[in-house]
Amino acid sequence: MQFKVGAKQTTKMLEQGRAIEVYIARDADPKMRDKIAHLCERLEVPIRWIDTMKLLGETCGIDVGAATAALVHAEQ
Repeated sequence: MQFKVGAKQTTKMLEQGRAIEVYIARDADPKMRDKIAHLCERLEVPIRWIDTMKLLGETCGIDVGAATAALVHAEQ
């Protein structure tokens, strides 16, 4: 499994049907956060809420904060 980090990558993975689960930071921009959450609900992809962007970045193994991330199967 791997993470695709950021709103654009998360949206792309959702639209392609590749997202297994989506992580959203509670302190991310509300407009973007709500858009991703609604897309997840429509596509029936589970959401895991993370308290802060900093913590989500650490969860994804990066040194900066992240607003959203999609968990996908590792590419071959």
